[in-house]
Amino acid sequence: MHTVWKGAISFGLVHVPVKMFSATEDKDISMRYIHKTCITPLSYVRKCQTCEKEVEWEEITKGYEYEPGRFVLFEKDELETISGETNKEIKILDFVNLTDIDPVYFQKTYYLGPGDTGAGAYNLLLDSMRQTGKIGIAKVSIRSKSSLAAIRVIENCLAMETIFYPDEIRPISQVPNLPDKVVVNEREMEMAKMLISQLSTPFEPEKYQDEYRARLLEAIDHKVAGEEVQSSPEVQKTSIVDLMAALQASLDATKAPEEKVVLGEDASLTMEKSATKKPAAKPRARKAKEPVT
Repeated sequence: MHTVWKGAISFGLVHVPVKMFSATEDKDISMRYIHKTCITPLSYVRKCQTCEKEVEWEEITKGYEYEPGRFVLFEKDELETISGETNKEIKILDFVNLTDIDPVYFQKTYYLGPGDTGAGAYNLLLDSMRQTGKIGIAKVSIRSKSSLAAIRVIENCLAMETIFYPDEIRPISQVPNLPDKVVVNEREMEMAKMLISQLSTPFEPEKYQDEYRARLLEAIDHKVAGEEVQSSPEVQKTSIVDLMAALQASLDATKAPEEKVVLGEDASLTMEKSATKKPAAKPRARKAKEPVT
């Protein structure tokens, strides 16, 4: 398991060194966008509209557009300082009951394993939370973003759930067409409650499967087995040095001053007519007439 963050949990004066690991993984089947005409995968390019060129990551920074076309820029270390990420601390502010938190607040789950030191403090926090049945509400900064978090126990491991701030939760009043007053038929209510009772069971997550992913994998296998496979064209690798040498040799051979050959960045050629006009051709000298004999 890959470590995504290192730091410490603090509550009171106690510091618990921890390593963070992603508790979930995305198992969606990855598909690429393909140009149907030539079966070539499409790529996304970070292109500057002003410079008209692809921009490398080291040339990129972050900025806030406070007016149309006007930005204030921030470097990575500035954002880390503002967010408090540099202190690498998960600071527990309060202990609450898990049932007090509505699931709409939860974002992503991480496992927190013991750090290289402080195993005793880790075990103390884990067991004390297990015996009291409480979870910790903490503040943490990861990747220059400050977040609330819930620290809880899963089996013999501490886990952290990042949660939204209250002002990030949209109010229910924004949902259209909600009834002002709920009115239901008593007989229908009794039947609905009986149905819920019959379908009630302990939560067993292993019995739920991603049926769409299974059907998609099956369809992929059928297409591969039936050779319904489209191949992208092979990209021919060209030596730019050899190409330029060949172009220079061609230019020397043709000696055409009225045309200029421009080599683009993609090694393609475009021809541009010279801005100067061709000199007018000199009239041919007329032959002198032979004397008539």
